[in-house]
Amino acid sequence: MKTVTSTRRIEAFEPPRWYARVISGLAVLFLLFDATLKVLKVPAAVDRTTQLGYPESVIVPLGVLQLICLAIFLMPRTSVLGAILWTGYLGGAIATHVRVGSPLFTHVLFPMYVAVLLWGALWLSDDRVRALLPLRAIRPARDRSSDEDIGAPVARKVS
Repeated sequence: MKTVTSTRRIEAFEPPRWYARVISGLAVLFLLFDATLKVLKVPAAVDRTTQLGYPESVIVPLGVLQLICLAIFLMPRTSVLGAILWTGYLGGAIATHVRVGSPLFTHVLFPMYVAVLLWGALWLSDDRVRALLPLRAIRPARDRSSDEDIGAPVARKVS
């Protein structure tokens, strides 16, 4: 009778960093574009913002707020705080579009798409976010007294 020894290892999921950079880049470019339009008071941004019911006097402060949130998001140490701030800001955008009766998929849910990109990029780039928001279901604990240790050599009888 032969004995076969093997070592089982569980490796953590480590996505390539460029996935996160591409995804966050899409969201950041859009948010930077939107903030710039507001800070520069481009007529199209002024018209659309006033159509949503906001006075013209809040357009530049909204753009500055967006730039501050973007800077916080782009710094690795504060990126989670930046994502939380953006989630609140984008939630307000959703509420505004619901209030004025904008189309669902193109206007009401668009801020949600941006938030998903921001959080998705964080999930891909930060181990702590992946630990906080696992994609798999957590199974209830079970009695493992008879289980083999993970990573320990396992001897099996082969016939």
